[in-house]
Amino acid sequence: MTAKRLPYFEERSEPIAERIATGLHKLGLAMKQQAWLRANEEGLSATQGQILAVLVMDGALSGKELGERLGVTLPTISDSVRALVDKQLVTKSPDPRHPRASLVKPTKKGRALGARARAWPEFMAGAVAELSPAEQSAFYAGVVKMIRALQEQGLVPVSGMCVTCAYFRPHVRAGGSPHHCAFVDAPLAAAQLRLDCPEHALASDGARQTLREQLAQPG
Repeated sequence: MTAKRLPYFEERSEPIAERIATGLHKLGLAMKQQAWLRANEEGLSATQGQILAVLVMDGALSGKELGERLGVTLPTISDSVRALVDKQLVTKSPDPRHPRASLVKPTKKGRALGARARAWPEFMAGAVAELSPAEQSAFYAGVVKMIRALQEQGLVPVSGMCVTCAYFRPHVRAGGSPHHCAFVDAPLAAAQLRLDCPEHALASDGARQTLREQLAQPG
């Protein structure tokens, strides 16, 4: 008896997880290229532009804090900050929290360049706009889960995500806004979950595991 063969493309296609990873790699290359081009237009390196963008968003930070936010080693941060000081785009001052550390703060020109650097990834928004509202919601939910998984593995810097926050309360009500933020005491829809909230307080390891389990359950 002849064995039944799979349909042509089922037999010859990689698993969908691998195809998604390939697609994300292509998107990452596009973003890296655009960041490099935009940085060169501003007379910066990509890392220098990212530092200015973070300083505009978060205010004065130490070298260690910059490294943690960008996932870059301290020597690389130090070299980039030194170049930015030479370009009069940032200043350094003693960090009152740590006597041997310095706080990096953007100058007026540095803030202007940082604001423009924050807009470098926005070219991707046009591509996202090609997705339907339902596709955008599903894609965003997937992005949140992937970033959280990579953070838990220590592969990307921990950012201010709602789903890892001590103030986050998942699935506490029915309807379109099932989640809750205890910090501002307000309901949250899945599409409103933040990736980088300035009020974020990282939950403990056990609490993050509980949050993962609660989010995996149907609302």
